[in-house]
Amino acid sequence: MSFDPPHRRNSEPRAIDGSLEALSKRLGLEGAHGVGKLFAGWSEIVGEAMAEHVQPVRIDRSALVVTVDHPAWATQVRRLGDTLLDSASTFAGVERPGRLDIRVRR
Repeated sequence: MSFDPPHRRNSEPRAIDGSLEALSKRLGLEGAHGVGKLFAGWSEIVGEAMAEHVQPVRIDRSALVVTVDHPAWATQVRRLGDTLLDSASTFAGVERPGRLDIRVRR
């Protein structure tokens, strides 16, 4: 029978910032601060009107995944693809994702 070392037990509390940093590094991001900044500043990145209809879901080195509430917004976001990725990356200070994935919410 093997036991996890004390620092690896899931029942022990961990600092959230350390956990977010570890997760961010596994995703290839430069840190949790950048991810938080991207999600918190989304309306600054895309503008208030678009932020009402387009929401970030996930980001990693390979993709920024967003959901939209109508197919027309998916078309608009596709047109802005590279510009949106550049703006998000610059604003949040994270490595630019390689692509933009758009999902229409039902």
